[in-house]
Amino acid sequence: MISSVFRQKIYPFLVASYRWYLRTSERSLDEAYKAALQIKAIEDEYFNGNQIDFGSNKYSGSVMDYFESELKKQLKIVRMRLTEFKASRFFQSESNQKVAKEFAIEYPQPALILEKLKFIDEVTAKYTRLDELHSNHPINREKSLTRVDPSTNQLKQNNLSIQRLDNKTPQSKTDTIGVLPRSIFSTFSRLQVELDPNAEQDVVKNFRNTQRRTIISVRFLLLLIIVPILTHQLSKALVVGPIVDRYLEKNSAEETAIFLNYEMEEEALEELERFEERIKFDNLLSNTEPLSLEQIENQIKTKAHEIAEGFRGSSSNAIKNVFADILSVITFTWLLLISKKEIAVLKDFFDHIVYGLSDSAKAFIIILFTDIFVGFHSPHGWEVILEGISRHWGLPANHDFIFLFIATFPVILDTIFKYWIFRYLNRISPSAVATYHNMNE
Repeated sequence: MISSVFRQKIYPFLVASYRWYLRTSERSLDEAYKAALQIKAIEDEYFNGNQIDFGSNKYSGSVMDYFESELKKQLKIVRMRLTEFKASRFFQSESNQKVAKEFAIEYPQPALILEKLKFIDEVTAKYTRLDELHSNHPINREKSLTRVDPSTNQLKQNNLSIQRLDNKTPQSKTDTIGVLPRSIFSTFSRLQVELDPNAEQDVVKNFRNTQRRTIISVRFLLLLIIVPILTHQLSKALVVGPIVDRYLEKNSAEETAIFLNYEMEEEALEELERFEERIKFDNLLSNTEPLSLEQIENQIKTKAHEIAEGFRGSSSNAIKNVFADILSVITFTWLLLISKKEIAVLKDFFDHIVYGLSDSAKAFIIILFTDIFVGFHSPHGWEVILEGISRHWGLPANHDFIFLFIATFPVILDTIFKYWIFRYLNRISPSAVATYHNMNE
């Protein structure tokens, strides 16, 4: 009974476990090789086959953080699997190899093993020092440019790398309190940096990288502003304008060629009535011979033609604005689609500026924007903006829509501001949030 159970259940399990043990070296080498292939795939796809450069401005900070975490994970897999591979090869004996032949287990050829090991060494040799990853990271590089002092530069890099590692690994209460104060280690780090002969070169290199980032960001901002404006003006003068003028000349006899909406017509009639009343008033007060009804009618008719020409030009200009604005939006969207690298650099540029401000400056900017767009006097500003947009496009000002917009949109913006302060700013800069609440009160 016991022997049958052993043959049917226990023995197959032992054989499978032993086969798994004999394949440990092959399995470990394959997993290390796959991890090296993952690193090589990132290099080929995103860095043109070169080493992963954490000082590059090609991608944003969040993307570079992903590359760094992925690289660390794959390097850890390579180290663990190679250690497992070496240990399993060390404990393998001739008897194990004989048993493997009995189980029909074929080990890979030595040439294939050497080829995989050579590939793994070529890929991982470029990332042997993890400190280089932190020192070349764009966040550390940007933080190091706040002051030219090399000691403070290195100190901020060390503190930032410690904070980032702390955020990625859970801490216990014994880890949060060291045996010695951190200021002692900071002093040693500062002395080490001051004695480093390459500190000045690193500061100059970081300054040049920041200067290049600033130039790219300012140039891209100017392009985003100037190119759509030029597109609007040139298209309006050279393309849209002649087409609209030609169309309105063919339909000049129609009333729609003069007035696009009833508000324009009412404004024209009011202006003509005021002109007629002014003529009659001046005629009654003048000491000369009063004007006849025919003369008054001729002046009113002349003024009516002037008003009509003026509103015909306004209507034509509004139609041109619609098509010119569409072309400007298309141009702006096209610039954003072809400038992904510049957008990443611009994001890092704004992050460096915003997070480099003092707490009082951050609170001042937040209060300024919230009071302008969602404050007590903001409805008047939104009303002026919406009426200006409707006049720009020749649309009648729908006051019901304007009042509904003012009643809902600032409330939504205010909710977004409060959520951003609670969700992100409170985590990134709690002191700025406290300063904001104190200034707001």
